[in-house]
Amino acid sequence: MALALFDLDNTLLGGDSDYLWGRFLVENGIVDADLYEQENHRFYQQYQAGTLDIQAFLAFSLRPLAEHPPAQLHRWREAFVRELIEPIMLPAARDLLERHRSAGDTLVIITATNRFITAPIAERFGVEHLLATEVEQHDGVYTGRSFDIPCFQAGKVKRLEQWLQANGADLDRSWFYSDSHNDLPLLERVTHPVAVDPDDTLRHTALARGWPVISLRE
Repeated sequence: MALALFDLDNTLLGGDSDYLWGRFLVENGIVDADLYEQENHRFYQQYQAGTLDIQAFLAFSLRPLAEHPPAQLHRWREAFVRELIEPIMLPAARDLLERHRSAGDTLVIITATNRFITAPIAERFGVEHLLATEVEQHDGVYTGRSFDIPCFQAGKVKRLEQWLQANGADLDRSWFYSDSHNDLPLLERVTHPVAVDPDDTLRHTALARGWPVISLRE
């Protein structure tokens, strides 16, 4: 099985879905605007710097899921994807997915952003396999907590290893496309690492190691 792995935010998307979900909550009066916007921005800066405390961020970002009925949350999510995500689904990303699909590769989106946000996005890209940070539900109601290993930095590798074992697959023929230096642990594991519109740290690393650097935004 040849695997084509794709980061989501700022790779297949021309923006960050986790951050944009926070903006959507603020702009629609679902959360306290001043406090939430400030914290959302602070955590995003930490992510970019590679210093994010993922558990602290999850406690913050998943809390609104526990404060509203699932049906209402799903209506908001549908509006969010339609209004803020569909416009940043990059045409070149769709073309890249289709090239791997036509080659018979197994497509996997692997993202630190939680499954509540990313599941409908993966569906819109036509990608069946999604590895994301998991959100806990009890009797169909979101608890505001995560479970399993967060799909972030080295945790992304661990989650993929679990998936590979469950599916009888390996990384002998594998690609991983990402924009972020947070994904270096996984980029170093695949046979074909590709930096996509990378941040400065990843660009420097990719050029030093001879990895391809591409853009899906041009």
